[in-house]
Amino acid sequence: MEFDYSGTTPLFQQIAEQIEEGILNGSFKEGEQIPSTTEISKSFAINPATVLKGMNLLVERGLIEKKRGIGMFVLVSAQQKVREYRRELFLTNEVLQIVTEAKKLGITVEQLKDLIERGYES
Repeated sequence: MEFDYSGTTPLFQQIAEQIEEGILNGSFKEGEQIPSTTEISKSFAINPATVLKGMNLLVERGLIEKKRGIGMFVLVSAQQKVREYRRELFLTNEVLQIVTEAKKLGITVEQLKDLIERGYES
């Protein structure tokens, strides 16, 4: 995990994003335990309350669950939920921005499709 301590994104959100990325790429597998609040806070010199706040975001989104006295675990279907969430963000944010910019620059739909297809081929 890497954190930007001086950036504009709050640390608790960065923690949630890092764990989410681990779920997506399979580092944190469904049904398995993730590092504890204490482990993360000690490893990265972050306040445990900040780490917990980040984890609670993932609990609210249905990606992890707390098993009292044991720790936090990745829920079954969490990877698919992350993939769907990220896909929706990508489509609504990134793609719409690209289309808007392409229109401003006079790039046709056909030109944009060609660029996308070339990107997939490489």
